[in-house]
Amino acid sequence: MKNPRKKIFSYYWWLIIPVAIVVFVFFRPKEAPKNTYTLQSQPMTEAVYASGNLLPKNEYKVFAMADGILAEKMVNEGDEVKLNQLLFIINNSQQNIRTQTAQDSYYLAQQNYGLNSPALRELEVGIRNAQNQLSNDSTQFVRIQNLWNSNATSKVEYDRAKLAYDNARNNHALQKARYEKAKNDLWLNLQNAQNQVRLNSEQGGDFMVRSLIDGRVFEIYKEQGEAVRRSEAIALIGSGKEVYIQLEVDELDINKIKIGQEVLVKIDVYKNQIFKAKVSKIYQMLNKQNQSFRIDAEFTTEHPTLYAGLTVEANIIIQQKNNALVIPKSFLMPGDSVWLLEGEQKKKVKIQKGIENFEWIEILSGLTNKAVIVKN
Repeated sequence: MKNPRKKIFSYYWWLIIPVAIVVFVFFRPKEAPKNTYTLQSQPMTEAVYASGNLLPKNEYKVFAMADGILAEKMVNEGDEVKLNQLLFIINNSQQNIRTQTAQDSYYLAQQNYGLNSPALRELEVGIRNAQNQLSNDSTQFVRIQNLWNSNATSKVEYDRAKLAYDNARNNHALQKARYEKAKNDLWLNLQNAQNQVRLNSEQGGDFMVRSLIDGRVFEIYKEQGEAVRRSEAIALIGSGKEVYIQLEVDELDINKIKIGQEVLVKIDVYKNQIFKAKVSKIYQMLNKQNQSFRIDAEFTTEHPTLYAGLTVEANIIIQQKNNALVIPKSFLMPGDSVWLLEGEQKKKVKIQKGIENFEWIEILSGLTNKAVIVKN
């Protein structure tokens, strides 16, 4: 005989199931719309994006200081160079002629001013002849003067003797003056010739292009035999060991950048590796072509192997918070307001922003933790 209790339980069981289904359908919690966000706290970093290149320190372009032909190329790209090392030789026939002319003039000036100078020897002979004539006329004048005092000669003879003596004395003084003037002129010519040799020597140095630093040759723009002009770039040289980062920051973000701020650097060649650096220099001039400012950064950790010109992307850390109340940036509306969801209703709420990045915005006031906001 069947148990009547089991029969009654089975009857109610089939009655309970439909009732439960109805209750679940009509009274289950409604799922939040997909375009909502529940506020929560999380670590927050504000950073400014920048792009740029990896460059060697002390980088400079080697410019030709004279016109001519690149006669010899003493280095190749990639070579290490030392301070004052000869890099290139520029040939210029006109300069060679000027140098030779200056050296010939200097040699001649040395001969003219030396102990065996023909010009000075000739003047010295003139002085000796004038000295002899003066001595002879002086003796004659003294003799005639004594006779004149003894009334033993005429006034004409006395005057003739005195005139000859005066002329001899004046001629002697003139010959000495000519000698001194010639000697001074020859000395001046010697100095001018010497200066001309030095000047041509210095100008000749312009044809010998040397390195200004210990470093590496990264690029050479001219080949042997090509013509070069004054102030034309021949090569690019920089440090072979030390590098820095040259970045461009949008003008709208430049007021956020400070010396010493941390920089996180990503280099395409070194995938999945982040290098750390810090802002070392901020340039004040706006680049009007791309509306950006130049920023330099120095590596604070081990820097990558030097390949000049590598493209880098960087985030300059402005500030960080470990516990910031944030919302996605896409939920923010013009006027710094959001739609707050309260039950089935939504209302516009104005908020005060804190730090922000490309994805998130910190909320300082206007919303609380766990509040639900919705996109318009």
